[in-house]
Amino acid sequence: MKKIPQLRWWIVVLLFGAAVLNYVDRQTLSALAPTIQHDLALSERDYANVVNLFLVAYTLAYLGSGWLTDRLGTRVGMILFVGWWSVSNALTAVATGVASLSAFRFALGLGEAGIWPAASKVVSEWFPSRERALAIGFYTMGATVGATVAPYFVISIAAWPFAERLPWVAHLLGAGTGWRMAFILTGLAGLIWLIPWSVFYRQPARSPFITDRERALILDDAKETDATNSPAWSWSQIFCSRVVWGLLITRLVTDPVWYFFQFWFAKYLHTVRGLDQQQLSITWVIYASAGVGSLLGGLLSGWRIKRGAAPATGRLQVMLGCAALLPLSPFIASTPNLTVALMLSALVVAAALSWLINLTALVVDLVPRASLGSVFGFVAAGSTVGGLIMNVLVVAMVTPTTVAPAGFLDRAAYAVAGPLLTAVQGQGYGRWFLFMAFLHPLAWLLLRFTVAPRRS
Repeated sequence: MKKIPQLRWWIVVLLFGAAVLNYVDRQTLSALAPTIQHDLALSERDYANVVNLFLVAYTLAYLGSGWLTDRLGTRVGMILFVGWWSVSNALTAVATGVASLSAFRFALGLGEAGIWPAASKVVSEWFPSRERALAIGFYTMGATVGATVAPYFVISIAAWPFAERLPWVAHLLGAGTGWRMAFILTGLAGLIWLIPWSVFYRQPARSPFITDRERALILDDAKETDATNSPAWSWSQIFCSRVVWGLLITRLVTDPVWYFFQFWFAKYLHTVRGLDQQQLSITWVIYASAGVGSLLGGLLSGWRIKRGAAPATGRLQVMLGCAALLPLSPFIASTPNLTVALMLSALVVAAALSWLINLTALVVDLVPRASLGSVFGFVAAGSTVGGLIMNVLVVAMVTPTTVAPAGFLDRAAYAVAGPLLTAVQGQGYGRWFLFMAFLHPLAWLLLRFTVAPRRS
Protein backbone atom coordinates (compact mmCIF):
# COMPACT_ATOMS: atom_id res chain seq x y z
CA MET A 1 0.00 0.00 0.00
CA LYS A 2 1.30 3.43 -0.95
CA LYS A 3 2.67 5.52 1.91
CA ILE A 4 1.64 9.16 2.38
CA PRO A 5 4.49 11.49 3.47
CA GLN A 6 3.63 13.85 6.33
CA LEU A 7 0.35 12.01 6.91
CA ARG A 8 -0.23 13.76 10.24
CA TRP A 9 -0.69 17.10 8.45
CA TRP A 10 -3.19 15.59 6.04
CA ILE A 11 -5.12 14.36 9.06
CA VAL A 12 -5.14 17.93 10.39
CA VAL A 13 -6.51 19.04 7.02
CA LEU A 14 -9.41 16.64 7.60
CA LEU A 15 -9.90 18.11 11.08
CA PHE A 16 -9.84 21.58 9.51
CA GLY A 17 -12.60 20.51 7.12
CA ALA A 18 -14.67 19.09 10.00
CA ALA A 19 -14.28 22.37 11.91
CA VAL A 20 -15.43 24.34 8.84
CA LEU A 21 -18.52 22.14 8.55
CA ASN A 22 -19.13 22.39 12.29
CA TYR A 23 -19.39 26.17 12.13
CA VAL A 24 -21.25 26.28 8.82
CA ASP A 25 -23.93 24.00 10.29
CA ARG A 26 -24.00 26.06 13.48
CA GLN A 27 -24.29 29.40 11.68
CA THR A 28 -26.90 28.30 9.11
CA LEU A 29 -29.77 29.07 11.47
CA SER A 30 -28.50 32.52 12.48
CA ALA A 31 -27.69 33.46 8.87
CA LEU A 32 -31.23 32.54 7.75
CA ALA A 33 -33.01 33.54 10.98
CA PRO A 34 -35.22 36.35 9.55
CA THR A 35 -36.60 34.08 6.81
CA ILE A 36 -37.08 31.08 9.10
CA GLN A 37 -38.74 33.18 11.80
CA HIS A 38 -41.19 34.50 9.22
CA ASP A 39 -41.98 31.11 7.68
CA LEU A 40 -42.38 29.31 11.03
CA ALA A 41 -44.02 32.28 12.84
CA LEU A 42 -41.36 32.41 15.56
CA SER A 43 -41.23 35.29 18.02
CA GLU A 44 -37.98 36.74 19.32
CA ARG A 45 -38.51 34.78 22.52
CA ASP A 46 -39.03 31.57 20.52
CA TYR A 47 -35.80 32.17 18.64
CA ALA A 48 -33.91 32.93 21.88
CA ASN A 49 -35.14 29.68 23.40
CA VAL A 50 -34.07 27.68 20.32
CA VAL A 51 -30.56 29.15 20.51
CA ASN A 52 -30.32 28.60 24.26
CA LEU A 53 -31.41 24.97 23.90
CA PHE A 54 -28.55 24.45 21.45
CA LEU A 55 -26.10 25.89 24.03
CA VAL A 56 -27.53 23.74 26.82
CA ALA A 57 -27.15 20.61 24.68
CA TYR A 58 -23.65 21.70 23.70
CA THR A 59 -22.65 22.06 27.35
CA LEU A 60 -24.09 18.68 28.32
CA ALA A 61 -22.51 17.01 25.30
CA TYR A 62 -19.05 18.26 26.23
CA LEU A 63 -19.23 16.15 29.40
CA GLY A 64 -20.34 12.99 27.61
CA SER A 65 -18.53 13.28 24.28
CA GLY A 66 -15.07 13.32 25.83
CA TRP A 67 -15.86 10.15 27.77
CA LEU A 68 -17.21 8.53 24.59
CA THR A 69 -14.02 9.47 22.72
CA ASP A 70 -11.89 7.76 25.35
CA ARG A 71 -14.06 4.64 25.18
CA LEU A 72 -14.67 4.41 21.43
CA GLY A 73 -11.39 5.86 20.15
CA THR A 74 -10.86 8.88 17.97
CA ARG A 75 -11.72 7.25 14.64
CA VAL A 76 -15.12 5.90 15.70
CA GLY A 77 -15.79 8.92 17.91
CA MET A 78 -15.40 11.39 15.05
CA ILE A 79 -17.59 9.23 12.80
CA LEU A 80 -20.30 9.24 15.48
CA PHE A 81 -20.14 12.99 16.19
CA VAL A 82 -19.92 14.25 12.60
CA GLY A 83 -22.56 11.78 11.42
CA TRP A 84 -24.92 12.70 14.27
CA TRP A 85 -24.70 16.45 13.81
CA SER A 86 -24.88 16.22 9.99
CA VAL A 87 -28.09 14.19 10.13
CA SER A 88 -29.52 16.51 12.81
CA ASN A 89 -28.70 19.54 10.68
CA ALA A 90 -30.29 18.00 7.58
CA LEU A 91 -33.43 17.10 9.54
CA THR A 92 -33.88 20.77 10.42
CA ALA A 93 -35.24 21.07 6.88
CA VAL A 94 -38.47 19.40 7.99
CA ALA A 95 -39.07 21.71 10.98
CA THR A 96 -42.61 23.06 11.11
CA GLY A 97 -42.57 25.16 14.27
CA VAL A 98 -40.75 26.07 17.44
CA ALA A 99 -41.03 22.59 18.99
CA SER A 100 -39.54 20.66 16.06
CA LEU A 101 -36.91 23.33 15.37
CA SER A 102 -35.87 23.24 19.05
CA ALA A 103 -35.60 19.45 18.96
CA PHE A 104 -33.38 19.41 15.88
CA ARG A 105 -31.12 22.19 17.17
CA PHE A 106 -30.84 20.44 20.54
CA ALA A 107 -29.76 17.30 18.68
CA LEU A 108 -27.27 19.38 16.68
CA GLY A 109 -25.72 20.66 19.92
CA LEU A 110 -25.38 17.11 21.24
CA GLY A 111 -23.30 16.17 18.19
CA GLU A 112 -21.29 19.31 17.50
CA ALA A 113 -19.53 19.50 20.85
CA GLY A 114 -17.82 16.15 20.29
CA ILE A 115 -15.43 17.34 17.59
CA TRP A 116 -13.29 19.37 20.00
CA PRO A 117 -12.33 16.71 22.59
CA ALA A 118 -11.92 14.18 19.76
CA ALA A 119 -9.72 16.53 17.72
CA SER A 120 -7.51 17.30 20.71
CA LYS A 121 -7.02 13.57 21.26
CA VAL A 122 -6.15 13.12 17.58
CA VAL A 123 -3.40 15.72 18.04
CA SER A 124 -2.10 13.91 21.12
CA GLU A 125 -1.92 10.67 19.11
CA TRP A 126 -0.32 12.07 15.96
CA PHE A 127 1.88 15.03 16.90
CA PRO A 128 5.04 15.57 18.93
CA SER A 129 4.67 18.17 21.68
CA ARG A 130 6.44 20.97 19.76
CA GLU A 131 3.90 20.74 16.91
CA ARG A 132 0.71 20.31 18.90
CA ALA A 133 -0.24 23.96 19.33
CA LEU A 134 0.31 24.63 15.62
CA ALA A 135 -1.86 21.62 14.70
CA ILE A 136 -4.59 22.80 17.09
CA GLY A 137 -4.31 26.31 15.70
CA PHE A 138 -4.69 25.07 12.15
CA TYR A 139 -7.84 23.04 12.69
CA THR A 140 -9.30 25.73 14.97
CA MET A 141 -8.86 28.17 12.11
CA GLY A 142 -11.42 26.02 10.30
CA ALA A 143 -14.03 27.30 12.75
CA THR A 144 -13.29 30.91 11.81
CA VAL A 145 -13.36 30.02 8.11
CA GLY A 146 -16.69 28.26 8.57
CA ALA A 147 -18.18 31.22 10.40
CA THR A 148 -16.96 33.53 7.62
CA VAL A 149 -18.24 31.57 4.63
CA ALA A 150 -21.49 30.30 6.14
CA PRO A 151 -23.61 33.43 5.51
CA TYR A 152 -22.49 33.77 1.89
CA PHE A 153 -22.99 30.07 1.18
CA VAL A 154 -26.33 29.39 2.85
CA ILE A 155 -27.93 32.71 1.89
CA SER A 156 -27.08 31.99 -1.75
CA ILE A 157 -28.71 28.56 -1.51
CA ALA A 158 -31.79 30.00 0.21
CA ALA A 159 -32.18 32.65 -2.51
CA TRP A 160 -31.83 30.22 -5.44
CA PRO A 161 -35.03 29.98 -7.57
CA PHE A 162 -35.96 26.36 -6.86
CA ALA A 163 -39.56 26.89 -7.97
CA GLU A 164 -38.37 27.86 -11.47
CA ARG A 165 -35.32 25.64 -11.89
CA LEU A 166 -36.28 22.54 -9.86
CA PRO A 167 -40.04 22.64 -9.38
CA TRP A 168 -40.17 19.05 -8.15
CA VAL A 169 -37.90 19.99 -5.23
CA ALA A 170 -40.10 22.98 -4.41
CA HIS A 171 -43.15 20.75 -4.54
CA LEU A 172 -41.51 18.17 -2.27
CA LEU A 173 -40.28 20.61 0.37
CA GLY A 174 -43.10 23.14 0.17
CA ALA A 175 -42.91 26.62 1.69
CA GLY A 176 -39.39 27.74 2.52
CA THR A 177 -37.72 25.44 -0.02
CA GLY A 178 -34.59 27.62 -0.15
CA TRP A 179 -33.71 27.60 3.53
CA ARG A 180 -34.72 23.96 3.85
CA MET A 181 -32.33 23.01 1.05
CA ALA A 182 -29.55 24.95 2.80
CA PHE A 183 -29.88 22.63 5.80
CA ILE A 184 -30.04 19.52 3.61
CA LEU A 185 -26.94 20.39 1.57
CA THR A 186 -24.81 21.43 4.55
CA GLY A 187 -25.81 18.23 6.33
CA LEU A 188 -24.93 16.18 3.27
CA ALA A 189 -21.46 17.77 3.18
CA GLY A 190 -20.75 16.34 6.63
CA LEU A 191 -21.74 12.84 5.54
CA ILE A 192 -19.39 13.11 2.55
CA TRP A 193 -16.56 14.11 4.93
CA LEU A 194 -16.97 10.77 6.69
CA ILE A 195 -15.63 8.92 3.63
CA PRO A 196 -11.98 10.10 3.66
CA TRP A 197 -11.90 10.03 7.46
CA SER A 198 -13.07 6.41 7.57
CA VAL A 199 -10.55 5.39 4.91
CA PHE A 200 -7.40 7.19 6.08
CA TYR A 201 -7.59 7.54 9.85
CA ARG A 202 -5.98 5.00 12.13
CA GLN A 203 -3.65 5.44 15.10
CA PRO A 204 0.00 5.85 14.02
CA ALA A 205 1.05 2.39 15.19
CA ARG A 206 -1.62 0.75 13.03
CA SER A 207 -1.91 3.06 10.04
CA PRO A 208 -1.06 1.39 6.71
CA PHE A 209 -0.45 4.79 5.09
CA ILE A 210 2.19 6.24 7.43
CA THR A 211 5.88 6.15 6.56
CA ASP A 212 8.30 4.41 8.91
CA ARG A 213 10.12 7.69 9.52
CA GLU A 214 6.97 9.54 10.57
CA ARG A 215 5.82 6.67 12.78
CA ALA A 216 9.18 6.67 14.56
CA LEU A 217 9.01 10.47 15.04
CA ILE A 218 5.60 10.23 16.68
CA LEU A 219 6.22 7.16 18.83
CA ASP A 220 9.65 8.31 20.01
CA ASP A 221 8.21 11.63 21.17
CA ALA A 222 5.38 9.81 22.96
CA LYS A 223 7.92 7.81 24.96
CA GLU A 224 9.57 11.02 26.17
CA THR A 225 6.36 12.86 27.09
CA ASP A 226 5.75 12.85 30.82
CA ALA A 227 1.96 13.06 31.11
CA THR A 228 0.54 11.43 28.03
CA ASN A 229 1.75 7.93 28.90
CA SER A 230 0.57 8.04 32.52
CA PRO A 231 -2.24 5.72 33.65
CA ALA A 232 -5.77 6.91 32.97
CA TRP A 233 -7.31 9.19 35.61
CA SER A 234 -10.44 8.11 37.42
CA TRP A 235 -13.35 10.54 37.63
CA SER A 236 -12.49 11.19 41.27
CA GLN A 237 -8.96 12.18 40.21
CA ILE A 238 -10.38 14.45 37.53
CA PHE A 239 -12.79 16.17 39.91
CA CYS A 240 -10.11 16.59 42.58
CA SER A 241 -7.34 17.82 40.27
CA ARG A 242 -6.15 21.37 40.81
CA VAL A 243 -4.85 21.40 37.23
CA VAL A 244 -8.23 20.41 35.78
CA TRP A 245 -10.16 23.01 37.77
CA GLY A 246 -7.61 25.68 36.90
CA LEU A 247 -8.03 24.92 33.19
CA LEU A 248 -11.84 24.78 33.46
CA ILE A 249 -12.16 28.09 35.30
CA THR A 250 -9.73 29.68 32.86
CA ARG A 251 -11.91 28.68 29.90
CA LEU A 252 -15.04 29.84 31.73
CA VAL A 253 -13.48 33.25 32.34
CA THR A 254 -11.71 33.86 29.01
CA ASP A 255 -13.75 32.10 26.29
CA PRO A 256 -16.60 34.65 26.61
CA VAL A 257 -14.34 37.19 24.88
CA TRP A 258 -14.40 35.12 21.67
CA TYR A 259 -18.11 34.35 22.10
CA PHE A 260 -18.81 38.08 22.34
CA PHE A 261 -17.10 38.82 19.05
CA GLN A 262 -18.96 35.96 17.38
CA PHE A 263 -22.45 36.76 18.65
CA TRP A 264 -22.52 40.45 19.59
CA PHE A 265 -19.86 42.46 17.79
CA ALA A 266 -21.90 42.90 14.61
CA LYS A 267 -24.85 44.09 16.68
CA TYR A 268 -22.52 46.54 18.45
CA LEU A 269 -21.31 47.93 15.12
CA HIS A 270 -24.90 48.30 13.93
CA THR A 271 -26.36 49.77 17.13
CA VAL A 272 -23.52 51.95 18.36
CA ARG A 273 -21.43 52.65 15.24
CA GLY A 274 -24.39 52.95 12.85
CA LEU A 275 -23.29 50.39 10.23
CA ASP A 276 -26.07 49.04 8.02
CA GLN A 277 -26.57 45.40 7.00
CA GLN A 278 -24.32 45.68 3.94
CA GLN A 279 -21.55 47.51 5.81
CA LEU A 280 -21.46 44.77 8.44
CA SER A 281 -19.59 42.61 5.94
CA ILE A 282 -16.51 44.33 7.38
CA THR A 283 -16.72 41.83 10.25
CA TRP A 284 -14.72 39.45 8.04
CA VAL A 285 -11.73 41.26 9.57
CA ILE A 286 -12.56 39.74 12.95
CA TYR A 287 -12.63 36.18 11.65
CA ALA A 288 -9.48 36.70 9.61
CA SER A 289 -7.73 38.00 12.73
CA ALA A 290 -8.96 34.97 14.67
CA GLY A 291 -7.40 32.70 12.05
CA VAL A 292 -4.10 34.57 12.17
CA GLY A 293 -4.11 34.41 15.96
CA SER A 294 -4.78 30.67 15.90
CA LEU A 295 -1.75 29.99 13.70
CA LEU A 296 0.51 32.53 15.37
CA GLY A 297 -0.20 31.17 18.84
CA GLY A 298 0.82 27.70 17.71
CA LEU A 299 3.93 28.90 15.94
CA LEU A 300 5.15 30.98 18.88
CA SER A 301 4.78 28.27 21.51
CA GLY A 302 6.30 25.70 19.14
CA TRP A 303 9.27 28.02 18.64
CA ARG A 304 9.75 28.38 22.41
CA ILE A 305 9.63 24.59 22.87
CA LYS A 306 12.17 24.05 20.07
CA ARG A 307 14.46 26.48 21.89
CA GLY A 308 14.39 24.29 25.00
CA ALA A 309 11.37 25.46 27.01
CA ALA A 310 9.19 22.83 28.63
CA PRO A 311 5.83 22.62 26.81
CA ALA A 312 3.79 24.11 29.66
CA THR A 313 6.37 26.85 30.23
CA GLY A 314 6.49 27.83 26.56
CA ARG A 315 2.73 28.01 26.30
CA LEU A 316 2.38 30.09 29.48
CA GLN A 317 4.97 32.53 28.16
CA VAL A 318 2.99 33.06 24.96
CA MET A 319 -0.25 33.35 26.95
CA LEU A 320 1.28 36.05 29.13
CA GLY A 321 1.97 38.10 26.02
CA CYS A 322 -1.62 37.57 24.87
CA ALA A 323 -3.01 38.59 28.25
CA ALA A 324 -0.99 41.79 28.07
CA LEU A 325 -2.88 42.82 24.91
CA LEU A 326 -6.42 42.33 26.25
CA PRO A 327 -6.41 45.59 28.29
CA LEU A 328 -6.66 47.35 24.91
CA SER A 329 -10.34 46.33 24.74
CA PRO A 330 -11.85 49.39 26.50
CA PHE A 331 -10.35 51.62 23.82
CA ILE A 332 -12.52 49.83 21.23
CA ALA A 333 -15.59 51.46 22.74
CA SER A 334 -13.99 54.79 23.60
CA THR A 335 -12.34 55.70 20.28
CA PRO A 336 -14.57 57.72 17.92
CA ASN A 337 -12.69 56.41 14.88
CA LEU A 338 -14.27 53.26 13.38
CA THR A 339 -11.06 52.18 11.65
CA VAL A 340 -9.10 52.38 14.90
CA ALA A 341 -11.86 50.45 16.69
CA LEU A 342 -11.70 47.68 14.09
CA MET A 343 -7.90 47.53 14.27
CA LEU A 344 -7.99 47.26 18.06
CA SER A 345 -10.72 44.62 17.83
CA ALA A 346 -8.64 42.60 15.38
CA LEU A 347 -5.64 42.74 17.72
CA VAL A 348 -7.72 41.71 20.74
CA VAL A 349 -9.32 38.80 18.85
CA ALA A 350 -5.95 37.58 17.56
CA ALA A 351 -4.59 37.62 21.12
CA ALA A 352 -7.69 35.83 22.45
CA LEU A 353 -7.38 33.03 19.88
CA SER A 354 -3.63 32.66 20.41
CA TRP A 355 -4.43 32.29 24.10
CA LEU A 356 -7.16 29.71 23.41
CA ILE A 357 -4.91 27.60 21.19
CA ASN A 358 -2.22 27.38 23.84
CA LEU A 359 -4.76 26.73 26.58
CA THR A 360 -6.07 23.80 24.55
CA ALA A 361 -2.52 22.54 24.01
CA LEU A 362 -1.93 22.69 27.77
CA VAL A 363 -4.71 20.16 28.27
CA VAL A 364 -3.04 17.84 25.75
CA ASP A 365 0.35 18.32 27.42
CA LEU A 366 -0.73 17.71 31.01
CA VAL A 367 -3.39 15.00 30.83
CA PRO A 368 -2.85 11.25 30.28
CA ARG A 369 -3.81 10.32 26.72
CA ALA A 370 -6.18 7.61 27.98
CA SER A 371 -8.23 10.26 29.83
CA LEU A 372 -7.76 13.17 27.46
CA GLY A 373 -11.25 13.11 25.94
CA SER A 374 -12.96 13.00 29.33
CA VAL A 375 -10.83 15.79 30.79
CA PHE A 376 -11.06 17.95 27.69
CA GLY A 377 -14.86 17.61 27.62
CA PHE A 378 -15.08 18.50 31.31
CA VAL A 379 -12.80 21.52 30.89
CA ALA A 380 -14.54 22.67 27.71
CA ALA A 381 -17.93 22.60 29.44
CA GLY A 382 -16.65 25.66 31.29
CA SER A 383 -16.42 27.40 27.92
CA THR A 384 -20.12 27.16 27.11
CA VAL A 385 -21.12 28.01 30.68
CA GLY A 386 -19.00 31.13 30.33
CA GLY A 387 -20.70 31.87 27.02
CA LEU A 388 -24.14 31.59 28.61
CA ILE A 389 -23.09 33.91 31.45
CA MET A 390 -21.71 36.40 28.93
CA ASN A 391 -24.95 36.36 26.94
CA VAL A 392 -27.00 37.13 30.04
CA LEU A 393 -24.64 39.90 31.14
CA VAL A 394 -24.49 41.59 27.74
CA VAL A 395 -28.26 41.38 27.29
CA ALA A 396 -28.65 43.15 30.64
CA MET A 397 -26.07 45.78 29.73
CA VAL A 398 -27.72 46.68 26.41
CA THR A 399 -31.36 46.34 27.51
CA PRO A 400 -33.33 49.19 29.13
CA THR A 401 -34.55 48.47 32.63
CA THR A 402 -38.15 48.66 31.46
CA VAL A 403 -37.78 45.62 29.19
CA ALA A 404 -38.44 42.23 30.79
CA PRO A 405 -35.84 39.50 30.14
CA ALA A 406 -36.78 37.13 27.31
CA GLY A 407 -36.00 33.42 27.19
CA PHE A 408 -36.11 30.84 29.95
CA LEU A 409 -32.36 31.01 30.67
CA ASP A 410 -32.51 34.79 31.11
CA ARG A 411 -35.36 34.43 33.58
CA ALA A 412 -33.47 31.76 35.49
CA ALA A 413 -30.38 33.99 35.55
CA TYR A 414 -32.33 36.86 37.07
CA ALA A 415 -33.67 34.52 39.73
CA VAL A 416 -30.09 33.53 40.67
CA ALA A 417 -28.11 36.74 40.04
CA GLY A 418 -30.75 39.45 39.92
CA PRO A 419 -28.81 42.11 41.93
CA LEU A 420 -25.69 41.81 39.73
CA LEU A 421 -27.68 41.98 36.50
CA THR A 422 -29.70 44.91 37.80
CA ALA A 423 -26.47 46.74 38.66
CA VAL A 424 -25.22 46.57 35.05
CA GLN A 425 -28.66 46.93 33.42
CA GLY A 426 -28.77 49.43 30.60
CA GLN A 427 -25.13 50.56 30.89
CA GLY A 428 -24.27 49.71 27.27
CA TYR A 429 -21.54 47.79 25.48
CA GLY A 430 -18.80 49.95 26.98
CA ARG A 431 -19.10 48.19 30.31
CA TRP A 432 -18.50 44.77 28.68
CA PHE A 433 -15.43 46.05 26.80
CA LEU A 434 -14.12 47.22 30.19
CA PHE A 435 -14.76 43.82 31.76
CA MET A 436 -12.82 42.11 28.97
CA ALA A 437 -9.66 44.03 29.90
CA PHE A 438 -9.30 42.08 33.15
CA LEU A 439 -10.38 38.54 32.23
CA HIS A 440 -7.20 37.17 30.62
CA PRO A 441 -4.68 38.77 33.05
CA LEU A 442 -6.59 37.35 36.03
CA ALA A 443 -6.88 33.96 34.33
CA TRP A 444 -3.13 33.89 33.65
CA LEU A 445 -2.44 34.38 37.35
CA LEU A 446 -4.78 31.50 38.10
CA LEU A 447 -2.91 29.27 35.65
CA ARG A 448 0.41 30.34 37.10
CA PHE A 449 -0.58 28.88 40.46
CA THR A 450 -2.47 25.80 39.25
CA VAL A 451 -0.85 24.59 36.03
CA ALA A 452 2.72 25.90 36.21
CA PRO A 453 3.80 23.69 39.17
CA ARG A 454 2.72 20.70 37.10
CA ARG A 455 5.34 21.38 34.43
CA SER A 456 8.06 19.62 36.42
